[in-house]
Amino acid sequence: MIGRALVVPRERGEEVRRQLREAGLLRRDLAIRREGGFLAFPLVEGRPVPDGWGDLSEREFAPVPTASAGDYREQVDVAPEERSLLPRSFDVVGDIVLVRVPPELEHRAPEIGRALLEFVPGARLVGNDRGVRGAERVRSLERIAGSGDWATRHRENGLDLDVDLGRAYFSPRLAREHARVAAEVERGDHVYDLCCGVGPFALTIARDGRAVEVTAVDSNPEALALLRSSSARLRFRTPVRAVEAPVELFTASAEPVHRVILNLPREGIKYLPSVARTVARRGRLYYYEVTPRAETERRGEEVTRILDAPQCWTVVDRHVVHPYSPQADLVAYTLERSAGS
Repeated sequence: MIGRALVVPRERGEEVRRQLREAGLLRRDLAIRREGGFLAFPLVEGRPVPDGWGDLSEREFAPVPTASAGDYREQVDVAPEERSLLPRSFDVVGDIVLVRVPPELEHRAPEIGRALLEFVPGARLVGNDRGVRGAERVRSLERIAGSGDWATRHRENGLDLDVDLGRAYFSPRLAREHARVAAEVERGDHVYDLCCGVGPFALTIARDGRAVEVTAVDSNPEALALLRSSSARLRFRTPVRAVEAPVELFTASAEPVHRVILNLPREGIKYLPSVARTVARRGRLYYYEVTPRAETERRGEEVTRILDAPQCWTVVDRHVVHPYSPQADLVAYTLERSAGS
């Protein structure tokens, strides 16, 4: 269809795309046109564009394909014996698509990336996710299609979160958990969000406004910078206090509070006894762990036995968040401390 366009040199494309998106001027139902050394962005009708952003014109734009139009794998040209190896799932963070390409298909990564770029509405960049690395849990990413950096703005639970996948941890698969935990927070609670990343738990709780304060703790200063950026822009009534510290250092002197979140699925168990001491009487600890499926039924009771005064802890909830591997799941455990402990 023919519509208003803003035409800019390709080297300014990422800067202008972000400006248009933040100003609500970029149409997401139409695909950006590539014209040699220039890009043409489809504009929302009837809205003024600031001077200096680019040249206003008209262009014929193609509609963005919807996810219901089939399966991206149908668009990948691979040999029949390779088709069964194509990843069935992918994650979308803002305008970035993350996919895990199996080693056997590394040579097909560009084709997979191009197919996902065309298939996912509004996608700008596709990355091969090689897993989380280091104490700060930053993803190892390989660009396989698209342009721009790993910074984006991701919307979940009505919030626009500042995310940079190259600098700090974030998973779009936890949106329901962020909302679930926030819904349990009661008026007057103090909350610790440990290993907070870019702060989705903390910001969702702050948005609801029942907590007195949320203390968000992470050892990665890049993650906390993104959290502060989101918090300053959103300006909720409940303050979010960002603290740069390792878990063990923070918990050594922290006062007990009503709610504590520990989302460190692979290593959290070694910090759990010290973290549990920061939970007040009748308070709750929200703990996330990658658990082998064969152990899920009994794992909650095993966790309480490593805590001080295990008889004072009760597993009030245990559920699978999502599959993690063929043999294990990410599991959420909610532990409650008794009034007498």
